[in-house]
Amino acid sequence: MSSFGQQRRSESAHPIRVSFEFFPPKTEEMEDRLWETVTRLAPLNPAFVSVTYGAGGSTRERTNKTIARIIKETSITPAAHLTCVDATKEEVNSIVRSFASLGVTRFVALRGDPASGIGEVYQPTPGGYQNGADLVAGLKSIANFDISVSAYPEKHPESPDFATDIEMLRRKVDNGATRAITQFFFDNDLYERYVERVRRAGIYIPIIPGVLPIHNFKQVSNFSKRAGTRIPAWLADRFDGLENDPQTHMLVSAALAAEQVNDLIERGVNDFHFYTMNRSDLAFAICHLLGVRAPVAA
Repeated sequence: MSSFGQQRRSESAHPIRVSFEFFPPKTEEMEDRLWETVTRLAPLNPAFVSVTYGAGGSTRERTNKTIARIIKETSITPAAHLTCVDATKEEVNSIVRSFASLGVTRFVALRGDPASGIGEVYQPTPGGYQNGADLVAGLKSIANFDISVSAYPEKHPESPDFATDIEMLRRKVDNGATRAITQFFFDNDLYERYVERVRRAGIYIPIIPGVLPIHNFKQVSNFSKRAGTRIPAWLADRFDGLENDPQTHMLVSAALAAEQVNDLIERGVNDFHFYTMNRSDLAFAICHLLGVRAPVAA
C-alpha cells in the first residue's frame, strides 16, 4: 500500500504548476456555480483550464459558450476537449475551427467513452476519427495546436495489457501530442511505475498526474469501479463513518489530496491537473497548502 509518504516536501527547485478541469453547466444554477469556481481559481494563475463536453453534441454548445466567456472575462488559457464519439471527421474539424476562431489554441484530444456509457463496447463513428491518435493527427493537420492526450496509470479498462496501452500513447505522441494527463489515481506507486514504463518505451512528453479531490467518497468509489481505478483499503478507511458529516469529509479530502500531491512533488513531479467537478473549495484549499496562491496586491 502507498501511504503517500510521511515527509514534508523539501523546497522544490521548480515552481509548482497547476491546471484545472471543468465541465459545461446544464442549468443556469450550475452555470452560476461554475463561474464562481472559475472566478475563485483564476487568480492562482493556472497553466490552463480544460472544458469537457459530452458525446453526441449533448454539451458542445455549452462548452463553446463557457470557453468564449473564459476568454472574454478572464486571462486564463482555455483548452477545449474533443472526442471521436458520434461525430464525423468533418463535424469534428468544424468544431475545431469554431474554437480556433474564438482564439483557442489548446485542445484535449480523447477517443471518448461510448455514448451508451463507460463499460460498453466502443464502436468508431462511420466517417469519424477512429481513436485518440487519429484525432491528434487530424488536429495537427488543421494547425499546430498544443494538444493534451490521456494516459492511464492502471491502463485503460479496454486495453488487454500495458504494452498495448503504451503503444497507443506512442502513436499519439508520434502524431503530435504535447503532453499526457492521467486518469485519476490514488496510489502514487502506480503512477511512478507507469511513468517508468513510458520512459522505457522511449516516450518523453510530460505525463501530468490527474488529481481528483474527493467531494463524495461513495460517488467516487462507484465511478472508480467503472473507470478501472483502484480504491486502496486504507483510503476507504479514511472516509469510514463520514457519510453524514460533510464538513469532516471535506477536511479529510483536502488533507489526503495535499498528501498525495506533496508525495508526488517529493518524487520529482511539478505539474498537476485537478478534476474540480466545478467546485473550487477543495482545489483552492489544496493549492493553498502547496503554496500555489494568488499574487498579493501591493
